[in-house]
This record gives sequence, C-alpha cells and structure tokens, in this order.
Amino acid sequence: MERRYKQEVLDQLATHGVRPTRAISPDFVRGFINDLYRFELRRLRDRLLRREIVKSDYHDHVLGVRRRYSVLELRTWQWMEP
Repeated sequence: MERRYKQEVLDQLATHGVRPTRAISPDFVRGFINDLYRFELRRLRDRLLRREIVKSDYHDHVLGVRRRYSVLELRTWQWMEP
C-alpha cells in the first residue's frame, strides 16, 4: 500500500534523519521517532544525574526536546495527505 506523507511531516522527520518511503507504515516511523525521543530524554536525565545540567534548568531542556519532536503530537493519520 502506498502512502503519501504531508511535506511538513517529512521535513520534521528529516531533521531526525528519517526519510520514509511511501511503502513504510506511519506507525512504524512513529515508533522509531518515539524511541529516539525517549532516548534523548533518558540521556538528558543522565546528564542531570551527573550534574552536567542544573536542576532548575532541567525543565527547559525537556521542553526543548519536546519541541524538537513535535511531530509526535500528531496522530499518524494526520501525517498523511488526504
């Protein structure tokens, strides 16, 4: 089954090095992006525990990661052209 991703979604995915073809399921891509997101959050938490980040700044760092992965705020059906 061929799928057509919206261009703005493709642009956001490309910032993470992901360039899905029309044959790749959006659920599969979302799972991969979600794994990257969780990896970055864990890495950020580890930096906090190593005291590389001040606790008062931690929230801002988490929000920055969330902004970089804003594509996860959309449902996968919203990623597709009608």
